[in-house]
Amino acid sequence: MAQRVSLARALVRNPDILLMDEPFSALDAITRLGMQELLLKLIADRRSAVVLVTHDIDEALILADRILLMGGSPGRIVKEWIVPIRQPRAKQLHCLIDLRMEILENLSSSSADASDSATIF
Repeated sequence: MAQRVSLARALVRNPDILLMDEPFSALDAITRLGMQELLLKLIADRRSAVVLVTHDIDEALILADRILLMGGSPGRIVKEWIVPIRQPRAKQLHCLIDLRMEILENLSSSSADASDSATIF
């Protein structure tokens, strides 16, 4: 419930850009999926741009049209991917397995090369 209130509070002014930093990380899997679906619906209805920071590759694949991998210190963009399947895609993750593996490999090598962990957004 608190996450829904936070999302509503963020959207009340109808922003052009919504900045979200790990918004669903503390939620259980079922609630997280529901919030992801709600976010996608709100984005489609309001046509807002969203910058979402996450460490969850599946969440990035479900929500993002464009995925950026950041790493190093200071932070820099290591790699960029365009997700090739249109929304909604939550139930189509099996079609993105190759992309998921490529992101995971890049994430692993970026984390090994950097003193701190890489971030997906």
